[in-house]
Amino acid sequence: MNDYYLKIGNARDLKNSKERALFRFFEMLPGFLSWGTLIAIVILSWLKPFWMALFIIAFVIYWFFRAIYFYFHLRSSYRKMRNNEKIDWLEKLDQLPSSNYSLPLQSWNEIYHLVLLPIYKEPYLLLEDSLSNLKLADYPKEKMIVVLSAEERSRDHLEPIVRQAEEQFGKSFFKFLVTWHPSNLPGEIPGHGSNDAWGAKVVKRLIIDPLGIPYENIIVSSFDVDTCVFSEYFGCLTYHYLTTDRPTRTSFQPVPLYVNNIWQAPALSRTFAFSSTFWQMMCQERPERLLTFSSHAMSFKAMVDVGFKQANVVSDDSRIFWQCFFKYDGDYRVQPIFYPLAMDANVAKTFWRTIGNIYRQQRRWAWGGGAVDRRAMARGR
Repeated sequence: MNDYYLKIGNARDLKNSKERALFRFFEMLPGFLSWGTLIAIVILSWLKPFWMALFIIAFVIYWFFRAIYFYFHLRSSYRKMRNNEKIDWLEKLDQLPSSNYSLPLQSWNEIYHLVLLPIYKEPYLLLEDSLSNLKLADYPKEKMIVVLSAEERSRDHLEPIVRQAEEQFGKSFFKFLVTWHPSNLPGEIPGHGSNDAWGAKVVKRLIIDPLGIPYENIIVSSFDVDTCVFSEYFGCLTYHYLTTDRPTRTSFQPVPLYVNNIWQAPALSRTFAFSSTFWQMMCQERPERLLTFSSHAMSFKAMVDVGFKQANVVSDDSRIFWQCFFKYDGDYRVQPIFYPLAMDANVAKTFWRTIGNIYRQQRRWAWGGGAVDRRAMARGR
């Protein structure tokens, strides 16, 4: 039953009218409660001012103590991140005995990194920054596979960009593969998730299976095209992968920093960008509630086991966690790695378009990223 409902992207995918109505109700419920609370405060402040005054005072006091609680999580997370940035992770891997590995390997050099970069209408400069940072990363390039997954529906725009990327970076990695995600495939919603899934399937068929690379030896990093890695990211990720219990049942979540274009972003966009980072850093301190978010990593074996990312949903970054969680009957978790990745803050051509983009982004994250205590959920299965 879980698998059945997990394949549903939205209410329209259900054929039964009663199930469709119930599914749609729960889809609308978070937004209804959020907007309903804000509207009710305004209306009831006029109709029942005394009771609303008590409610607002209690609400403010609650969030005052809640903010103090979050502050300690944020401070702890920040310290761990800054400490991890100072570590030479490749040296630490060299010093790690193979007997301590969570996989039967002789050396950490047997680990490959697969980087998925979907691209739609982004300019070349954005892609160039991402690929340049991958090239400058400390991890051995002969162990890195980069997949540039382009959307067919934007081929006129992307053709020269893809060609330039191949010329500039095609020989910089073990493999550099360009795929074209066909448009209008049945059962798909155009977007990051369906493009990611297509790229992963193609690289499996054309590179991974012919070379016979074990799936558990491959770590997949699912990036946005504006994601820029710090030099030690892959070393840090590899260390956590090899020292984590059951790494093929674990996703790995770095800290997202929306700082690539922070000085070009308006003040409101900066506020939301840093707020998102702060919230994610606080979530890192509560791993039992942590979900995959934005750019993250996981075992290629787990991705294959669940049939790759679901292609008919928008919030694919958190959805892939739930696919794995139900596939393995609750035996799946997210490991925080307290190491940063840099991405773009929301910026549009005008201030009001920026506000619209911020709202749609926050709404999308809210739909896909609700925090749940998975330990309690597993106990109640």
